[in-house]
Amino acid sequence: MTSAEGSNSSCSTVPVSLGSRSYEIVIVTGQLASWAGRLDQWIRRHPQFPADSSSGGKALIVTDGHIGSTHAWTAEESLKQAGWKPARVELQPGEQSKTLESAARIYDALAEMKADRSTIVVAVGGGVVGDTAGFAAATYARGLPFVQVPTTLLAQVDSSVGGKVGVNHPRGKNLIGSFHQPIGVFIETSTLATLAERDYRSGLAEVIKYGASLDLDFFMYLEAHVDGLNAREPDVLRHVISRSCQLKAGIVEQDEQELAGLRALLNYGHTFAHAYEALLGYGTLLHGEAVAIGMVHASGLAERLGRIDSSVTQRLIRLLEAVQLPTALPPNSLDVEAALDRMRLDKKSIRGRLRFVLPASMGQVELVDSVPEAVVRSVLSDILKAE
Repeated sequence: MTSAEGSNSSCSTVPVSLGSRSYEIVIVTGQLASWAGRLDQWIRRHPQFPADSSSGGKALIVTDGHIGSTHAWTAEESLKQAGWKPARVELQPGEQSKTLESAARIYDALAEMKADRSTIVVAVGGGVVGDTAGFAAATYARGLPFVQVPTTLLAQVDSSVGGKVGVNHPRGKNLIGSFHQPIGVFIETSTLATLAERDYRSGLAEVIKYGASLDLDFFMYLEAHVDGLNAREPDVLRHVISRSCQLKAGIVEQDEQELAGLRALLNYGHTFAHAYEALLGYGTLLHGEAVAIGMVHASGLAERLGRIDSSVTQRLIRLLEAVQLPTALPPNSLDVEAALDRMRLDKKSIRGRLRFVLPASMGQVELVDSVPEAVVRSVLSDILKAE
């Protein structure tokens, strides 16, 4: 069972129990400058390293230009003070860097530093950095250990947890990837103080997704703490990050590689969202913005199928709008058939049959097989024309 721990309110721990691939998510405030001490603990416990292992080896930090001189610099200095020999790759910020070309840059840096299988890849940044660095770590020398130090809310509650790593392809998001669990995740909440407003709100979409799909009580907490969310209050942030990580870890523990269908429940809104991101051009909509719109549209599809009434959708829209997230696309911004074609590429589809994660009530979703394309086409047509 996944649970939050820690006697200090400024630090909590969420374990992810996956046998030999188990690790912990540490959520702290004001401790990034000393984070290498936690890495040392993880190495001593991890089966990939000898029992007497300690700090002092090689590490490659992967980051981006937004935080290269701030959070990544702090993380790198902590490694140096602990005796590590870090190198660095700095990607261009944004979804456009989540490519095989960026992974190749990381491979080049690892080859240049003569990396071996005890060299640690450290992802310091948002989801693009974590996914790309993790994919490179999974595929270089058939697998290097890596650590996530997520600095955006979206990465802290979603992409840094669960071991999904990968890059985009021009035909679709995350089409090239693998499962590669980190040896640990270090979440420093103070990094959110410098996060751009739009990026912060993008992360709130994934937080709301957990409540809307898995935990009604958590959804109600979010409704009651809109002011704290909008003000980025530290106590509220620690709670929502911890609870989001607990909910995701609980699913990952039961369905690590998405074989049982349970992990697909984490993709509420994503079938629509991934199609919109690709068709509008990566970066036009931030991922969380697309997820917010995608959840509303998935809820609308559930209404059309008679699974819920409109009150569920309207309650979701109220919370999304309260934290200033979009709930609709621009009018006539997408072609219905193009959107359907993108949805057929979704990883949940089987033999071309569309499957969607749809709400059964607020706080509960289900994976629905073989949703008729005619119904999806009708919903998309109504949505895209109306918006």
